[in-house]
Amino acid sequence: MLIGIPKEIKMHEYRVGMTPESVREMVDCGHQVMVEKNAGFEIGLSDDLYLAAGAEIINTPEEIFERAGMIVKVKEPQPVECRMLREGQILFTYLHLAPDPDQTKLLLKSGVVAIAYETVTDADGRLPLLAPMSEVAGRMSIQAGAHSLEMNQGGRGMLLGGVPGVPAANVVILGGGVVGTNAARMAMGLEARVTVLDKSIERLRELNMQFGSRINAVFSTNESVEEYVLDADLVIGAVLVPGAAAPKLVSRDLVSRMKRGSVLVDVAIDQGGCFETSKATTHAEPTYMVDEVVHYCVANMPGAVARTSTFALNNVTLPFALALADKGYKQALQDDEHLLRGLNVFKGKMTYEAVAINLGLDYISADAVLNDDS
Repeated sequence: MLIGIPKEIKMHEYRVGMTPESVREMVDCGHQVMVEKNAGFEIGLSDDLYLAAGAEIINTPEEIFERAGMIVKVKEPQPVECRMLREGQILFTYLHLAPDPDQTKLLLKSGVVAIAYETVTDADGRLPLLAPMSEVAGRMSIQAGAHSLEMNQGGRGMLLGGVPGVPAANVVILGGGVVGTNAARMAMGLEARVTVLDKSIERLRELNMQFGSRINAVFSTNESVEEYVLDADLVIGAVLVPGAAAPKLVSRDLVSRMKRGSVLVDVAIDQGGCFETSKATTHAEPTYMVDEVVHYCVANMPGAVARTSTFALNNVTLPFALALADKGYKQALQDDEHLLRGLNVFKGKMTYEAVAINLGLDYISADAVLNDDS
């Protein structure tokens, strides 16, 4: 198969779909790989490294999209990229369609076979292609929150861990999954007072066993969310409903009653955000104020540490990309029920139910479209 790796064009996005090591694996398996010129330059992955791995360097994205049988990216295709996709072409990347009707319409119109990293599962029902970026984002959320608490950022002027004689900051984490666990680990490392709220008693039990008395693990209800958010200096939004829009756990009214200069970091912003006052921001302008509360809602947080993120992502995406290239999409999807769960759009049809419900679209199961595909 001919695989295309375009340069990412989303603002301040420096990750790249494949590292030279991943390219070499593809080439050694008999595939051809095209990489757009300077696709990895910003993170120290030069064109020479890709050439040495066996890639062909291409000057324009148009040629990549025109020739490739499979496009491997990191972030969702931007409108100009969506319009270059063609019927039957495989697109393998993060999509986050639930809060993005415009992208969804363009993908449906293109006829592409779009497989989303964030809905591929494993045998335990986890999300292995989302996990490494969730680990990065969870850890970064505490760094971002700590910085946003500084006075010159509009914050309360607090040091997360305090100092002897001065109390540490209250950090509240909504969601105890991969993001929340990594955020808690970082916050505890900085000696903050940490509370994690989650609806799964089993998950709360696991967190309690893992961190002991260093963490306050609380069952999430509307009342407990309100109680802890109002007392928080920093709130991390770390909830996830796979493939669907994030639930709005913190209302505009609740934000208006928070402490002046407190901080909200919405890691769920790729799925629409879990704070009612959230709107996507960029690394160039990461924060804004609502009711004197700082909001950090950068939609591609791991892009700030693009080199680390690229290698972490490639470690988990490569086996699936190889399967798609070796077998073609139909056989690869039929052979692996977990990869099949990643199928969101198939030749003009919506094949992921949560997205269809969120956007009011007709839905057909992935199994059904593959059986109908001739």
